[in-house]
Amino acid sequence: MANRKSEIGNPGHDTAASRAGRKLAVPRVGVGYDIHRLVDGRPLILGGVKIDSPRGLLGHSDADVVLHAVTDALCGAAGLPDIGELFPDNDPRYKDADSRTLLADVVQRVRAAGYAAANIDVIVHAERPKLSPYKRAIAESIAGLVGLPPELVSVKAKTNEGLGPIGQGEAMACTAVVMIVDFRPALDAAVSCPGFPIAD
Repeated sequence: MANRKSEIGNPGHDTAASRAGRKLAVPRVGVGYDIHRLVDGRPLILGGVKIDSPRGLLGHSDADVVLHAVTDALCGAAGLPDIGELFPDNDPRYKDADSRTLLADVVQRVRAAGYAAANIDVIVHAERPKLSPYKRAIAESIAGLVGLPPELVSVKAKTNEGLGPIGQGEAMACTAVVMIVDFRPALDAAVSCPGFPIAD
């Protein structure tokens, strides 16, 4: 371990190529949040998975609050416009749109910028229905959409302890955190290091 520290701190090992390589390897993190009202007569879709519920989320698209939060987190991490700018809710093209399609579009934009998702952490804020039976399916659905192994996608469900519109069962929200990494080669100079290198 001492050798590893001295190697990192030794200016003799700090070449321009290695500095460029470390910058390209630095992870970037984005946070996404979305909330929708629960209403009668709408299907409840979370993370691309249909949930057994008498009420669903109201929105211009399919109102998948989970995929909207994940999509916005990806946009933030990659420095892209947010989901509202990319897919405006006053654009008829996105009326009842499948949020899996919107996420797929953003995944392609992120990859075109040279990045790929490394892991995703999701919290669904909902008083009901209970989501424990669906968490694994939601994680697997998100993983498939972004190209990750399911074990790198975490889905948690939290109530609001009866507080506010979420706690009263009037709405559902989601918070998502996404880490992306730059997969482009480091200028022709490959820098081999376990984990993420320390950035300048």
